[in-house]
Amino acid sequence: MATHMHGEYKVHGGKLVVVDLDVADGKLADVSVSGDFFLEPDEALDSINGALTGLAADVAAPKLAAAITAALPDGVVLFGFSAQAVAVAVRRALSKATGWLDHEWDIIGPTVLPTAVNVALDEVLSEEVGAGRRNPTLRFWDWNEPSVVIGSFQSVRNELDPAGVERYGINVVRRISGGGAMFMEAGNCITYSLYVPQSLVDGLSFEDSYKFLDSWVMAALESIGVEAFYVPLNDIATDQGKIGGAAQKRLSNGGLLHHVTMSYDIDADKMVEVLRIGQEKLSDKGTRSAKKRVDPLRRQTGLARREILERMMETFTARYSASRSELTEHELAEAARRVTTKFGTPAWLNRIP
Repeated sequence: MATHMHGEYKVHGGKLVVVDLDVADGKLADVSVSGDFFLEPDEALDSINGALTGLAADVAAPKLAAAITAALPDGVVLFGFSAQAVAVAVRRALSKATGWLDHEWDIIGPTVLPTAVNVALDEVLSEEVGAGRRNPTLRFWDWNEPSVVIGSFQSVRNELDPAGVERYGINVVRRISGGGAMFMEAGNCITYSLYVPQSLVDGLSFEDSYKFLDSWVMAALESIGVEAFYVPLNDIATDQGKIGGAAQKRLSNGGLLHHVTMSYDIDADKMVEVLRIGQEKLSDKGTRSAKKRVDPLRRQTGLARREILERMMETFTARYSASRSELTEHELAEAARRVTTKFGTPAWLNRIP
């Protein structure tokens, strides 16, 4: 017995891809790909539909994309979409992948907490969403103590200048995601974390998932006059320089952590005394000075940090019908426990000395 299904995927910065299909005897049937994309020659659409027809309904997105690519003759031009985009739309039609509006969203406003608790909450809330005990959630950080949050795979001695750390009383914490160090004084940056099911990025490459998960914040920035864009893999920039960076961690229970820190009003002189920002790292950014990489949102917008945070929350709420939420007593208690047993311990911090 055939079951009709429908899936849509809007390519970040590109076009809408729509897939209608049936599933008969566990296989894709009557596949019809459509959308506002461009494709030359026209006959290539038949090749795409034919490549998908007859495939098992449980085939993963990479294999769907590979089948499409293999079926396309030389010289075909896909503009505004890709084989991967079609695969995502297929997975959504099959309810293997989800879109933003398939979920009920919570949003937690800035709450002042110790930096180690903020880091621990990222692990706790990612697990809660992966286990289905919490709705997918956007949480904004806040903190008081000067801190550096280093990436999961960074070396403490290679990233930090001990003299600067001691001079300014910097609290150093290691997070669970990769990426670079975050220099965070109270009020000097904007940090948020998204806790989502991995179904939301099913079929997307790692690079595309970063852009996809931050599409809402790009719209929020645009609304206050900041034209931001991604510099692969995880830098967020404007034509005036880098303004932030993102990092991700995918958990075994299906939860995904995606978090971003954006510069608001960073003291660049202090930052370079605390962080060892070497010339090798700067060389691939096209700049000779660490200070030139810091281009705060305060300078580009003239707005108070609170106003930018409010615009971000308003944009996310309007796009995804998010509801205001709070951290539960259980979540806070579990985060505090993990600070004691993991995130606040020398063993975790110095696991890569």
